[in-house]
Amino acid sequence: MRRFLDSLIKPTCILVAISGGSDSTGLLLALVEALKATPNSSMSLCAVTVDHGLRTESGDEAHQVAAFCRSLEIPHLIKVWQGQKPKAGMMAAARDARYALLSDAAENMNADIVVTAHTADDQHETLAMRRERSEQPSIGIADLLLFDRRLWIARPLLGCRREAIRDYLRARQVAWIDDPSNEDLKYERVRIRSRLKEGDIVAKTDGAGELRSGIATLAARWLDQYFVFHSPWIGHVVQAGLVAETEILSYAVARLAAVFGGQPFPVSRKQTQDVLAFIRRAEPGRMTAGRVVFDLRRDGLFLGREDRGILPLTLATGARDVWDGRLLIENAAPMDIGIVAGRAEAQTTHLPKGVVRRALATAPRIVDMIGHEASDKVAGKVGVTPYFSPFDRFLTRFDFIFAQSLAAAFGARPYPKPPLGLIDGKSI
Repeated sequence: MRRFLDSLIKPTCILVAISGGSDSTGLLLALVEALKATPNSSMSLCAVTVDHGLRTESGDEAHQVAAFCRSLEIPHLIKVWQGQKPKAGMMAAARDARYALLSDAAENMNADIVVTAHTADDQHETLAMRRERSEQPSIGIADLLLFDRRLWIARPLLGCRREAIRDYLRARQVAWIDDPSNEDLKYERVRIRSRLKEGDIVAKTDGAGELRSGIATLAARWLDQYFVFHSPWIGHVVQAGLVAETEILSYAVARLAAVFGGQPFPVSRKQTQDVLAFIRRAEPGRMTAGRVVFDLRRDGLFLGREDRGILPLTLATGARDVWDGRLLIENAAPMDIGIVAGRAEAQTTHLPKGVVRRALATAPRIVDMIGHEASDKVAGKVGVTPYFSPFDRFLTRFDFIFAQSLAAAFGARPYPKPPLGLIDGKSI
């Protein structure tokens, strides 16, 4: 923890996510002790407990954590996941809600960074789960993550084993709360944990994260040199960029497809290989993958959203939402509006007519509640900015440099830099 604190840009207010379990309790206590070792530090701590409301005991446990934080003189908040819980996809929904509540807490407490207590055990379980689903190398849990383009989340305990953290707490006679769901075999992670203990499967960390970071850096340089963005939502890779090394082109194409298709994840390995084979044939033509039309011409490769499956969006006045996974729409007009696909006007352009026609068919159009074109006065109060689905909600440090180059290419605002430097010469 002292090494982690030394890496932070000062002054810094650190928000600790603490559930009361051994990992997060150890994280908070270690940070408290590390800060006491440097009493002149310009850093401070605060804490938050997210109550998902999924167990009857969770509320009482959150208050136990609050009492523990008071004993350490650490400001503490409880954030509760309100509303109806989904019947399917509970773990993913809980994760998304948790990070949104952490972000709200950070804003409430003026925190610069959030730390969570993911451990080496969590990393091994995650890698094992992903290996069960795919043979592709996985980066596992990232040690540094940007959430919602505004909040950096660090996981400084990823190199620590859970039992070592518990030994640390036992030595200080500090108790923790055991969540019974951690023993419930209906959850995939619990089943994987059991198999890891029994030796049925082996977890391996293969350096995939650092490998991806290196490829992302090379892909960012490729993007700066060979990629051009044209309005309305046309991507253009100039001919010279299509002969790049396979690893660089695979990384870039998979993520550009996700951006232009409005998808939160890069297209599959199989789809990426199909697109690369199409490019390598060097024959003019078109193919579709991941909701994106790839149009290969003599002057390069053009990318654009295919004109199917684009759903309308209704926005109340003062509301904001993402349309088609590609655009963030903010309604500052004094009336409700709708966003639909299909813009009629075409500007004079040197681009191929077919490319422009498809782009216009997938561009946003602002309408009133009966479907009529909104007036210029209303449309002028509606903010429309690029939204990068694979990066704007969750962006790992491994992809940060590429995402930053992407934002520059689109003329979008840059991503905020993390409030830390290096540990032992390496990013955490």
